[in-house]
Amino acid sequence: MKEITAIIRRDKLPETKQALDELGYPSLTIQSVDGRGKQKGAMCAEMDSEMPDSYCTAVKLTPTPSSYAIEHTLPKVALYVPKRLITIVVPDDVVSKMVKSIIKANQTGNRGDGKIFVSPIEGAVRVRTGEKDGEAIT
Repeated sequence: MKEITAIIRRDKLPETKQALDELGYPSLTIQSVDGRGKQKGAMCAEMDSEMPDSYCTAVKLTPTPSSYAIEHTLPKVALYVPKRLITIVVPDDVVSKMVKSIIKANQTGNRGDGKIFVSPIEGAVRVRTGEKDGEAIT
């Protein structure tokens, strides 16, 4: 068994859920998270890729600085982009299909498309029935 953790754009959640459902894995955990990657918190990466380049400079963000930023001199206030974190546990033989499907549903070609992590899972138990491992994740 493997755990797939994907950090994706907020607006790509419906397409991602549909893609996973089409593969027969509708069960997942979704969390709202904030973070930053290579875009360094630039919100333009989160916006529609069809927006003109000049639009990004027109958007004025009013970030709430952290206490660290208030106490220290930072060259730029660190901004965090809202994302969705999806977690799903699947059998080993499905991992490749799942990752490809998540990429297909989320890839825009712009920074901020997200990340996918695959981790081994030692075991699983369904609380309601006591089913273990493979039976517990289907």
